[in-house]
Amino acid sequence: MNTITGRNLKALREANGYTQEKTAEYLGVGRSAYANYEAGERETPLEVLQKAADLFGCELALLFEEDEMAVRNMLVCAFRADDLSADDMREVASFKSVVMNYLKMERLLEK
Repeated sequence: MNTITGRNLKALREANGYTQEKTAEYLGVGRSAYANYEAGERETPLEVLQKAADLFGCELALLFEEDEMAVRNMLVCAFRADDLSADDMREVASFKSVVMNYLKMERLLEK
C-alpha cells in the first residue's frame, strides 16, 4: 500500500488542525477507512485524494511526494480553525481551489 500518501495526508491534516473524524466526514468516507488511508493499509481512491488536496490547498501531486521537506514547505500555508463543520470545510476547500487555480493560471501566463 502507499505509506507515502498516508504520511502526507496525515501531515497535512494535522497541520490544518483537522481530526480524522472531521476529515473523513468531509471526504465522504468512514473514519476507520480514512485512518487506514493514513496508515497506508488501504489504497486511497483518486477522487478522495483530489478532494483532500482541495481541502488542504495543495496540488494532488504533493500527496505522492516522497520528499518530506516539500510537504513541510507546504505546511507553512496551512489554514487552521477550530471546530469546523463539514460545510465549513467545503467552503474552505472551495476557496483554496480558487486560489490554486489562480496560481496555476499565473504560472501559465508567465511562460
